[in-house]
Amino acid sequence: MSNDIKIRKGLDIKLKGEAEKLVSDAPRSKNFAIKPTDFHGVTPKMVIKEGESVKAGDTIFYSKYSDRVKFVSPVSGTLKEIRRGAKRRILEVVIEADSADTYKEFGQKDVEKMSGDEVKEHLLEGGCWPFIKQRPYDIVANPEDAPKAIFISGLSTAPLAADVEFVLEKRKEEFQFGLQAISKLTTGKTHLCVDKKSASFLNEVKGVQLHTVSGPHPAGNVGVQIHHIDPINSGERVWVVSPEDVAIIGSFFKTGKFDATRVVAVAGTEAPKAQYFRFKIGANVKDIIGQVPANVRIISGDVLTGDRISNDGFIGYYSSTISLIPEGNTYRMFGWLPFKDNNIPSMSKTSLSWLFPNKKYKVDTNLNGEERALVVTGEMEKVMPMDIYPMQLLKECMVLNIEKMENLGIYEVAPEDFALVDYVNTSKLEAQAIIREALDVMIKEVG
Repeated sequence: MSNDIKIRKGLDIKLKGEAEKLVSDAPRSKNFAIKPTDFHGVTPKMVIKEGESVKAGDTIFYSKYSDRVKFVSPVSGTLKEIRRGAKRRILEVVIEADSADTYKEFGQKDVEKMSGDEVKEHLLEGGCWPFIKQRPYDIVANPEDAPKAIFISGLSTAPLAADVEFVLEKRKEEFQFGLQAISKLTTGKTHLCVDKKSASFLNEVKGVQLHTVSGPHPAGNVGVQIHHIDPINSGERVWVVSPEDVAIIGSFFKTGKFDATRVVAVAGTEAPKAQYFRFKIGANVKDIIGQVPANVRIISGDVLTGDRISNDGFIGYYSSTISLIPEGNTYRMFGWLPFKDNNIPSMSKTSLSWLFPNKKYKVDTNLNGEERALVVTGEMEKVMPMDIYPMQLLKECMVLNIEKMENLGIYEVAPEDFALVDYVNTSKLEAQAIIREALDVMIKEVG
């Protein structure tokens, strides 16, 4: 097992609009929402009805397939609306917030004196379990499983993503307390990966196997780190927790309250204030950034993997970044000409951007082309730092050939691992969507 991971394949996309390292308390939203669509594969079963009051930490719904996995309210208030889509699928559970939060008490716990089963039951009861995700499949972990290891990525290399060390700067004690708790959920090791150039408190935390990581994006992806440290084989389970969620879990054990406060980077060239804001999970984005022009895309997450939301939408449950970039709804004349301009970041040398390796760019959402046939160019392999064949895996995923998907490494990947493939491939195929569909088939057919 290597404690020093050096990633050579990948691509750093340098964009303008990085968030200034300044934290402000965002205005309290009038409405918050928990979106079942954030929890892939979860079918919600409602516990409360419209018009009923809730405390922060009260159960709103649970998973149809496991009533132990509960999803709780981030704030106290009144359940205002259950928004549904096609076939009455629940899309958003909207809560009208009180002016100040009243918390459900779960009791303070001394983690050192608790067993792994006691820690698990407390996390399940308090609604903190959805913070723990499972590989393979990139879904909320099944509490009945026993993971061979737990992984935490203490760095993010995605463009404009929040700086993990800065986000956790004021939560060092909570982070350590959370590590103590989650490490009891496995008989294996708890792995923490940090930036090799870092000299922060993350290098000194106790109770983990520490790894240093260097290299271009996607070096910060936890899937890449798992691949290089302890690869997943058929039938094995690995659990993943994001660093700030570890701190929320630590706060939960320490205080006995579900405090859903996050520090989120608001970034991008169209951000009114490119800086960090502190607010509760599920806040209304308009209350944080205000009204933005119609030609601006708001993304809950980073520009490669995030979800598009409306100006009056709600921030995703797992999002640590809000990105704002221009819509790509303008035609670029003669855009197909090589060497036309150097204002588009490109991995190939058909743009003069390769002459300016440190230049930062203002980008929009334009795909600069339509979907076309897959061509063997080797471009996907250049940004895939895993020992898999991305093009061959995508082809088998498109035809849902389970046996070949297994042989080509489907258990090791998540959609985010194909975000750069989305960005660089000239076929314009939605690689992340293809991988997500294939993983869903694997869940049903293999389990």
